[in-house]
Amino acid sequence: MARTAIVTGGSRGIGAAIAKGLKEAGCEVAATYAGNDEKAKAFMDETGIKTYKWDVGSYEACKDGIAQIEEDLGPIDILVNNAGITRDAPFHRMSPEQWNEVIDTNLTGLFNMTHNVWGGMRERKFGRVVSISSINGQKGQFAQANYSAAKAGDLGFTKALAQEGARAGITVNAVCPGYINTDMMAGIKDEVMKDVILPAIPVGRLGEAEEIARCVVFLASDKAGFITGSTISANGGQYMV
Repeated sequence: MARTAIVTGGSRGIGAAIAKGLKEAGCEVAATYAGNDEKAKAFMDETGIKTYKWDVGSYEACKDGIAQIEEDLGPIDILVNNAGITRDAPFHRMSPEQWNEVIDTNLTGLFNMTHNVWGGMRERKFGRVVSISSINGQKGQFAQANYSAAKAGDLGFTKALAQEGARAGITVNAVCPGYINTDMMAGIKDEVMKDVILPAIPVGRLGEAEEIARCVVFLASDKAGFITGSTISANGGQYMV
């Protein structure tokens, strides 16, 4: 799969697994990150995947960053919208800042990134856009009105844009992970994991980042050209749609 790909939030967790998976599939890969220079350098040293720093919530930063990647690696064929943050709070305590930060990164970031590669994909009559939503965008989650709203919006974005891209050879799909074994889960108390989270997952375990990556690599491949506007729910059976 000799294509050029961008993975946002691609230096850690699920994003890092996706970036590695795309590289193993033969892609030239760029990974973006927002803040952790140390982790990004370690990832680049380990994998040889170039990293680029910017905030996907800024349209101009996305425009300039994508232009730099295209200068370095060539036109973008594959975009994986993975960057995401949480600012959890019960709604009555949620501040406008907590709402806006999550919406800006997790939803507006999709517009900012995709809008800046869309024209080139249309001209070349090929493109793959895969966005990482969440089980909580499908079913909702206590204290995540901001996150759930953004991730549900990602799915609406996917379905609408898929209809526009189809005749230009561009597919637009989403993946909704459930609970995945990443650093984010490491802070959960053992008793909560054992008594609350794992019993809710029919397969009885957390997912692995590489399992999400395999979904993305398939959707990004030439073989997935007849799949668009779809959502893969990779959650161990926790929520079925």
